[in-house]
Amino acid sequence: MSETIDLVKEINRLKKEKNAVILAHYYQVPEIQDIADYVGDSLGLSQKAAETDADIIVFAGVHFMAETAKILNPDKTVVLPDLKAGCSLADSCPPDSFEAFTKAHPDHVVITYVNCSAEIKALSDIVCTSSNALKIVQSIPEETPIIFAPDKNLGRYIMRETGRDMLLWDGSCVVHEAFSIDKLIELHKKHPDYKIIAHPESETHILDTAAYIGSTSGMINFVKQHPTEKFIVATEAGILHKMQEEIPTADLIPAPAVEDNTCACSECHFMKMNTMQKLYDCLLNESPQIHVSENIIERALLPIERMLELSK
Repeated sequence: MSETIDLVKEINRLKKEKNAVILAHYYQVPEIQDIADYVGDSLGLSQKAAETDADIIVFAGVHFMAETAKILNPDKTVVLPDLKAGCSLADSCPPDSFEAFTKAHPDHVVITYVNCSAEIKALSDIVCTSSNALKIVQSIPEETPIIFAPDKNLGRYIMRETGRDMLLWDGSCVVHEAFSIDKLIELHKKHPDYKIIAHPESETHILDTAAYIGSTSGMINFVKQHPTEKFIVATEAGILHKMQEEIPTADLIPAPAVEDNTCACSECHFMKMNTMQKLYDCLLNESPQIHVSENIIERALLPIERMLELSK
């Protein structure tokens, strides 16, 4: 039966029936972005999760994002279309190793990028996203040493922009490290009138080529300010759907990846695990649900709330 039903119609019906909200990341497949109540980056999604009055939050993203929504809404049902939708960056920071790392530097303020597990957030003083990382680092007194985790590329970018010396955890995102500098230069030679815009999770040699560096929402806003210009976009290729929809006059090309794949661009396998069928199934069955222990929620909530307060 599921093969023949109108998924869009049924998802919208279930959403009203169950008082559910669908939150989707920019890297989701286009049809999920189109049916979502809100599409955004990690900061925007956290803010929406914090303020929703829905009974059920359907999080079309990856596991750490749904965990963040559950920490902010412990009494609500939070479902993720595919529980296996993880994150290479979050996986690069195991809680036991990170706890030992923080204990070895007890005088440091611990700032963690939101792309980490609930357990890592619980070990943090404050959480940040790529949208507000600079502001949050700058809010810490200059004489206070900082641990920044788990993304070393974002950490290096912040250090370069702020002049702060931070102790970095050695983690990274395979998607943002997959861009080929050689292919990018080659592409730019073919299209010299295209400006390169990049996400700060990218490696330094990619950022050095960029006319603009910013979060996914920052990149969209930058293109909105230059609606008739041409851009090579160095982040997960899913962003191009919403970017093109919001700025139809802009010419956009995804930055090339090292590996040859179907789109010749950089895609997050985990983000693409969520499908319309899985979205429908998880809303219908209210499963798979995200569960976070009370102890972790209690400890992780404060650093997330500090981030939200500083982002107002």
